Amino acid sequence: MYKEIALFADNLGVTVEFDAPMKKYTTFKCGGNASLLITPNSSETLKSVVSYCYSKDIKPLIIGNGSNLLVSDNGIKNVVIKIGSQMSKIELIDESTIFCEAGASLKSLCMFALENSLSGLEFAYGIPGTLGGAVYMNAGAYGGEMKDVLFSVNHIDMNGDFGTFSTEELNLSYRHSAYSDNDYTIVSAILKLKKADKTEIKAAMDDKLQRRKDKQPLEYPSAGSTFKRPEGYFAGALIQESGLKGYTVGGAQVSEKHAGFVINKGGATATDVITLIRDVQKIVYKNFGVELETEVKIIGE
Repeated sequence: MYKEIALFADNLGVTVEFDAPMKKYTTFKCGGNASLLITPNSSETLKSVVSYCYSKDIKPLIIGNGSNLLVSDNGIKNVVIKIGSQMSKIELIDESTIFCEAGASLKSLCMFALENSLSGLEFAYGIPGTLGGAVYMNAGAYGGEMKDVLFSVNHIDMNGDFGTFSTEELNLSYRHSAYSDNDYTIVSAILKLKKADKTEIKAAMDDKLQRRKDKQPLEYPSAGSTFKRPEGYFAGALIQESGLKGYTVGGAQVSEKHAGFVINKGGATATDVITLIRDVQKIVYKNFGVELETEVKIIGE
């Protein structure tokens, strides 16, 4: 079946890779292989591949930069569709409105906004994901979130048809969107920003980036904040107060710089990371009665 899908995709002129090492396609830099990885080069080829997969009763896994994923050591026995730099067009619709494809990096989107003196995306500067991933999880930081700037999002539905969700239909909340609850594929989005002074926008972006560098273990592979913020608490504080800073399982470690991050210190397996996450959850629950929910998405066999 995978050979049939690969042949179909290859005939469209898109990149296909069997037994793709997912450590190469995720920021955690660990985990097993995907049976088949396909990288579409346009919304039309993406639509064709997604539709073909569903026609064969296969629900493909859609990924962006892999910055919020942990793939199990047994890999992914499925078709993975990676939306990346070949689908990263960004353009102005009018003086305060941006069209952006799902594969564009948040960094390039933030820089485009800066170049056009548009404010609203400063919070996203330094988040290592793509627009598609940011929409999917309503990414946010430093008091801002995608909810603040999204006007509409274009997608491919389960029937293989293009569709659009308005702001209201996106159902955006903390680390959640309508796409968290369906199997639609995000293609692009329209963002509404505000004209502002370029110098002030740049200063805000630089400030956010410096705060990340000062407080986060950016020098190690990770998937960013490992846990969602529990209501009324901060995950990092609960973990630190449990004495778990520096706690290690194999090559995985609770960062000594920021307890909310689990990092790959070197040679970590996905099993190391998962075991460490489970240990942290148990100890924090025992100490505080708080259940930590992972923000990182654990996928695979």
